[in-house]
Amino acid sequence: MFTGIIEELGEVTHVERTADAARLTVRGPLAVEDVKHGDSISVSGVCLTVIDFDDASFTADVMAQTLAMSTLDAARAGLVVNLERAAKVGDRIGGHIVQGHIDGTARVLEIRPGDAWRVIRFSLDPEHATLVVDKGSIAVDGISLTVSAIGDDPDGSWFEVSLIPETLQATTLGARAVGDRVNIETDILARHVERMLRLDVHRSLPSSIVESAPGERSLA
Repeated sequence: MFTGIIEELGEVTHVERTADAARLTVRGPLAVEDVKHGDSISVSGVCLTVIDFDDASFTADVMAQTLAMSTLDAARAGLVVNLERAAKVGDRIGGHIVQGHIDGTARVLEIRPGDAWRVIRFSLDPEHATLVVDKGSIAVDGISLTVSAIGDDPDGSWFEVSLIPETLQATTLGARAVGDRVNIETDILARHVERMLRLDVHRSLPSSIVESAPGERSLA
């Protein structure tokens, strides 16, 4: 589990690809300060397991499912990433509960600069739209953020976040441009509520309808 408070900016130094996976080596001196084999580190929002490390870098495997759902499919040497070590029991949670299990990716639609802050608008897939609420929490590239606005236009749904100078400087969001892809993870509480509501609706439907619903098992 993570909190979405980025500890340092790391850099991908090596990528080894196979037919259905990739092995990444990431430079992050702080991230490996007290690391052990098997520890979890969030790499731009994706929870990865350390399989090897030295005093400045760590290596992790990325499976096909993760590559298909995240921006790590385009990882290359020189890519700057957000790094966060797993939270310790008893630590303060400065952000919100982040699992490192992303929902997918979004694109930067618009960037509006202010005197000391910046608003970024991201696309929002229809299947995620019900999980994002105004003033709710969302993780973008592993960064715990508060949704400052949500909406819909003819091209689809979107959400916005307002970024303070510290976030712009300490994370990769400061370098994002329109069209860039980011990893998003919706709030875990919203996911559970949606799932419970869906199951509750299914319980109230005739069994014939429930059995015909794609991807769902009848609980009637």
